[in-house]
Amino acid sequence: MNELPELSARLDALRRHVLDHSVKRGDFTLKSGAKSTWFLDTKQTACRPDGILLVADAMLEVIPDEATAIGGLTMGADPVAFGVAAVAATRGRMLRSFSVRKQAKGHGVTGRLAGALQPGDKVVITEDTATRGSSLMEAVEVVRGFGAEVVLVSLIVDRGDTCATICERAGVAYTPLLTAPDLGFDYGT
Repeated sequence: MNELPELSARLDALRRHVLDHSVKRGDFTLKSGAKSTWFLDTKQTACRPDGILLVADAMLEVIPDEATAIGGLTMGADPVAFGVAAVAATRGRMLRSFSVRKQAKGHGVTGRLAGALQPGDKVVITEDTATRGSSLMEAVEVVRGFGAEVVLVSLIVDRGDTCATICERAGVAYTPLLTAPDLGFDYGT
C-alpha cells in the first residue's frame, strides 16, 4: 500500500470509512477477470447510515446546480442514488432518483428504467465502484436514449484508470469522489 495523498477533510473522512469498512484484502478475481490482492465492497460504505451521509456530503459538493435526477445501473448505483437524493431533500435540494435495470422488464411498467426519471432531466450517473466504467457507460446510453441529458458521472471510488477517458469520449463530465491512489493502491493492482 502506498502513502495516502492529502484530501479535504470531507473526502478524508469518506476515505477513512471506505478503508475501515469497504476494502477487503486477500486474493480476488475482479469482474474484468483480473487478479487483485484487494477488493472494494463499497456497498459497506453506501449502505451504512454514517457512510451514506459522508457520500452524500461529498457528492452534493460536486453535483451541478442544474442536476434534477441521480441514478445508474442497478445494483451498484441504487444505494448511492437513493441515499444522496434522500439526504439532498433534507437540505432543500430536490433530486429525483432512478435505477437502470440490467435487462428490460416485459410486464407492468416495461423497459430498463425504474423510478422518477423524466425526459429532459439533467442527470448525474452514479455507481459505488468502477474499474473499467462499462456499467457507467451503459447507464449513460440508456438515459440518453430515454431523452434525458447526462451532466455528470460521479462514483464513490474509481478503482481503475479508464473511467475518465471513456467519459471524456462520451462528452460527459467526470468527478470520482475517491480513486484507488487516494486509498493507497495503484490503479490496476
